[in-house]
Amino acid sequence: MTTPKVSFEFFPPKSLSASFQLWDTMQTLSPLSPEFMSVTYGAGGTTRALTHDTVTALSQHSATPIAAHLTCVNATIEDTKSIVDTYSKAGIRQFVALRGDAPKGTTRFEPHPDGFKDTCDLISHMKDWGDFKIRVGAYPEKHPDAAHAVQDVLWLKEKFNAGADEALTQFFFEADTFLRFRDRCAKAGIDAPIIPGILPIENFQNCAKFAKTCGAHVPNWLADAFETAKRDNREDLLALATATELISTLQTEGVNEFHFFTLNKPDLTLNICRAIGVKEQLHLSAVA
Repeated sequence: MTTPKVSFEFFPPKSLSASFQLWDTMQTLSPLSPEFMSVTYGAGGTTRALTHDTVTALSQHSATPIAAHLTCVNATIEDTKSIVDTYSKAGIRQFVALRGDAPKGTTRFEPHPDGFKDTCDLISHMKDWGDFKIRVGAYPEKHPDAAHAVQDVLWLKEKFNAGADEALTQFFFEADTFLRFRDRCAKAGIDAPIIPGILPIENFQNCAKFAKTCGAHVPNWLADAFETAKRDNREDLLALATATELISTLQTEGVNEFHFFTLNKPDLTLNICRAIGVKEQLHLSAVA
């Protein structure tokens, strides 16, 4: 079986200790030769400046391409173009274009009066601004704001029509969830790459809460398994086994690229990658 391709997602640090944690995570995972590493925005675009600083710093000290997240929330078109231009001058040519979550204290996304009306609008503008690689979000289970699952597929198709190159999915816990979604996308005429998102379960209770906000279903068997594993002090082993089995099942169905939501913690992601055959490669990189 061909060695899988992998990529990693980080969030920008908010403290000095968190900065060291992110640096250690990046240094631990970089030898796996990922296709790219991405850096998120906070809800409502609250970490825009931190994201910019983190992306720029990582790009200066890593041979791996860095992808910057961009959202439509609380952003004017002019401001976003300025951000993209700054990234471009720093050699950053890859982006993850998202609508973004509603700002804190609000219940739904509202376009900025001078901003983008939606993700497709953002993508179209970016295609006019330069030759960038643009990835977008995809939702194997119904997005909380979608009327139905079919709407998610149709909207993804619109994002590809607007110029997106690839899609990264929200995380899920059962292979059939992704495979059924892939079938729906193919039926709708989508043939662009759709890369499954994998969330290593560092802490099951926190993961379940996070899943609820994202609309990701947590199956009963998984909850029961982690309850038993907690009693036996084998949660780490179960987390490794469930992620490895999920990825292996997807591989048997022809999937061979995976995007890991690392939560800025390297060890479980590293062990999963090793288990699926991704090995560290020795290489030289810039140092601080």
